[in-house]
Amino acid sequence: MRFTIGFEKEDSKKLHQYWNEIIDKQQWSEGYFTKTFEEKWSEYNNLKSVAFSNWGGAALAALEFFNIKGKTVLCPSNTFMATPLATIKSGNSVEFVDCNKEDLCLSYEDLKEKIALYNPVAVWVVHIGGHIAFEIERIADLCEKKGIILLEDCAHAHGATWNGEKPGSWGDAGIYSFYATKTISTGEGGMLVTRNEDLVEFSKQYRNYGKFDYKVEGLNYRMNEFTAAVGCVQTDRLGDIVTWKNNFAQKYLDPKYPKRVILPEGMVSGYYKYIVFDRIEKSTGKVYDEPCHRFIKKDYSLPNTDWVANNHWCVPLYYKGNR
Repeated sequence: MRFTIGFEKEDSKKLHQYWNEIIDKQQWSEGYFTKTFEEKWSEYNNLKSVAFSNWGGAALAALEFFNIKGKTVLCPSNTFMATPLATIKSGNSVEFVDCNKEDLCLSYEDLKEKIALYNPVAVWVVHIGGHIAFEIERIADLCEKKGIILLEDCAHAHGATWNGEKPGSWGDAGIYSFYATKTISTGEGGMLVTRNEDLVEFSKQYRNYGKFDYKVEGLNYRMNEFTAAVGCVQTDRLGDIVTWKNNFAQKYLDPKYPKRVILPEGMVSGYYKYIVFDRIEKSTGKVYDEPCHRFIKKDYSLPNTDWVANNHWCVPLYYKGNR
């Protein structure tokens, strides 16, 4: 099955109208649509939002805001290399935590052991495949009790909810990606979400070279107006996309694949991936088939992570592309 970006043809007219407005106004960056995209994302997620040109810039802004350079940060090994690489680029050392077989996300039990072993200053939790990490509440409580910063990698989690709570709500910051394959996409782009007003202001300076007093040592991670306009259209469409994916999964996929990720009561997945534990013929591959700790050559055992890498596959589930 050919990959399909979740974009409605009927939205093209509105998008081209927005682009024409940008051209007419002659302001192609730091303008109306970037602000509007942030406002729309804030309204959807109930969190303050700052737009970036990519996930990495937003992640670096969060890591540098907390002034933790030189300290240890824990990260699940079952994630994209962006998560540990941003941590390393920010001047931190990274150690890895095992995942659970049930949700492919950070293991609370292994996290407790790794906190005792490494005394980390921060922890990444990664919401894999479109759903929220099943143990996020326990992880958040543990980090709060230990005084550990909790960062949520929400790159897969657009449209997910758990009893009304959205990704990014449990941590000190959440980072979304709008890369070309995501549930909603701007081609490239990222968004930082947080309740921390100081982090919001820091992030706005960080993405723009630290202007205007340059106390923040940032670089250029601005989102341009054309990209932000796509984000506005896509955010308006997000609810429709998630509803369609969930209806399709429940009607056509769940009866066919009993050995799959089973969501807890009250959780809705954005279904970036539909993950099963049986080898299937028409698979879109795996979420990740090589754990990060192996790329970085960490010589320790993470048995669940290795099991997941070898024993899951993804069923095609593309917005209106499965017809």
